[in-house]
Formats: sequence, C-alpha cells, structure tokens
Amino acid sequence: MFIQTEATPNPATLKFLPGCQVMKQGTANFTSAAAAGRSPLALRLFAVDGVTGVFLGTDFVTVTKAGGREWDSLKPFVLGAIMEHFTSGAAVVEDEGGEANGAGEEDETTAQIKELLDTRVRPAVAQDGGDIIFRGFKNGVVYLHMQGACSGCPSSTATLKHGIENMLRYYILEVMEVRAVD
Repeated sequence: MFIQTEATPNPATLKFLPGCQVMKQGTANFTSAAAAGRSPLALRLFAVDGVTGVFLGTDFVTVTKAGGREWDSLKPFVLGAIMEHFTSGAAVVEDEGGEANGAGEEDETTAQIKELLDTRVRPAVAQDGGDIIFRGFKNGVVYLHMQGACSGCPSSTATLKHGIENMLRYYILEVMEVRAVD
C-alpha cells in the first residue's frame, strides 16, 4: 500500500491519501481520542503521540498535530498507523452515517445555500483536507462549521469572508454575512 501525503494551508495538518475509499458517505471529525470511540482508524491515529485531531473524508485522512511536534518525526508513525489499519480490514467508522449537513426546516434560501456549498465550496476545501458544514441561516447570516485542515487554519478567515461570503452574497441576495461556529 502506497500512501501519498499533501501539505494543507494549515501548517498543523497534513492530508494523507491511502489510495482507497475512506468514508462511504459524509465526513467524520474527531478532536480527541475520547470522541473517536466509534472509529477504529481514528483511535489508532490518536495512539500516535502528538496527534490532536483526525478528520476523515471520502478518500483522505487529515491529521492535526500538537504545536510542539514536527511533521518530519511524526509522519512515519502516522503513515504506519494508517497502513496498519487498512491492511487489518477493520471498519474505518462503525455504524458509519456521516455528519448531517444542516438540520431542521429548509426553505428555498437555505436549499440554495446548501446547494452552492455542496457543489462549489466543499469540493474545493476537501482538496485542502477539510470540510465546511452548514449549521444554519438566520437574519441574513450563514453559520458554517469548519473541520479538518480548515479548522484553525491561518487562511480560514480569508476563505470564509472573501471566498465563501462573497460567492453566497453574489448568488443569494438574502445572504448578508458568513460566520464560523464551533
């Protein structure tokens, strides 16, 4: 098994491409070993000293490292953990259902926002090892949750304000602002 790696705009994260499907649908974001209980892959990665976050996409794994660690020393252990997992045949996530992309009632404006996010934004941020999840739309404000490499990325504010907000405001007149939420 050959696993490729790609740098992301976030220096604390690295994108790993195992050359096979990781998630059947949706994404999964784990910010601690305690939260990773349903993912044997995430648990294996959190066992590597220095790993502080794991994000699972359709065909990639984004790993976040602790501030005091260097990728040169951490990367071989992460690669080993990913390789061990995929050669073991264990599930990536037990009872995989993916993250819900928003919830509740959906009006026409919300449907348009979700459509633009799904077709134009999410594929672009997935290339950088992250994801953006719709959390709501109220009083002209779109609330988005940033995951994987996008969470904590130095350029995430610029992406959110100059990229996503401008695009949504251009296509949907009701949108006035975009805000990140946890």
